[in-house]
Amino acid sequence: MNDSHDARLAALGITLPAAASPAANYVPARRSGNLVYIAGQVPTADGKDQVVGKLGGGVSIEDGQKAARICALNILAQLRTFLGGSLDSVVACVRLGGFVNCMPDFGDQPKVINGASDLMVQVFGDAGRHARAAVGCASLPRNVAVEVDAIFEVR
Repeated sequence: MNDSHDARLAALGITLPAAASPAANYVPARRSGNLVYIAGQVPTADGKDQVVGKLGGGVSIEDGQKAARICALNILAQLRTFLGGSLDSVVACVRLGGFVNCMPDFGDQPKVINGASDLMVQVFGDAGRHARAAVGCASLPRNVAVEVDAIFEVR
């Protein structure tokens, strides 16, 4: 069995989207030593924001988890592009930072960001287990429900 990360994506039936261009004055990925930092990704697919609004104010936890998963797919797309078209040099997902657009009394941010965390473990196995932050915020760009950034260790 081929245990490459790219083969695992294929076995899971996951096709990564094309990496989106930055929306402002920043780069989508930056390497420092053996770490690659991926800029915050939002739940955009096919050029459209997929989940907008606030958790606890009309957006369900399940929809928030779907949004976080889309963010994670976009993270992997940025990473793959930055690494030249393959994820096979990834050693580990080191950290995810999850931001949840939510009402002040919403307290299930960790459940929402599990949508991204679960995908990293599916794709990378034990190497996908990571440190994480899952925080609530008053707003996110374009009123999207979730934004996630990441740090990966690479060879």
